[in-house]
Amino acid sequence: MRLRGLRGAITADNNIASDIVQETTLLLKEMMNRNDIKEEDIVSIIFSATEDLNAEFPAAAARTLGFKCTPLLCTKEIAVPGSIAKCIRILMHFYTDKNPQELKHVYLKGAKRLRTDLPE
Repeated sequence: MRLRGLRGAITADNNIASDIVQETTLLLKEMMNRNDIKEEDIVSIIFSATEDLNAEFPAAAARTLGFKCTPLLCTKEIAVPGSIAKCIRILMHFYTDKNPQELKHVYLKGAKRLRTDLPE
């Protein structure tokens, strides 16, 4: 097994704690499902959110899914003029037998335009 990184992003409709947790949960589940990842394979997860999402830590979603021992880190995304608003990004480090070309990075809702080069 090799250590790999997986990216994903999603947008939230509102700066409300429940929206941030709901969208982050959806993204985490989709990343894990599309790539056959189990919690015990995950080494760490870094979450970032744009400055307009501050009602909750995106990592709270992982805790509600039962991630008790996985190191989680939240950070603020760089405020680049013209960038996507209300966006949550994830960088997950995990062990897998898959080659990098087999990984399915996940971009949902308004974040799809971040990676138009990827198949849905």
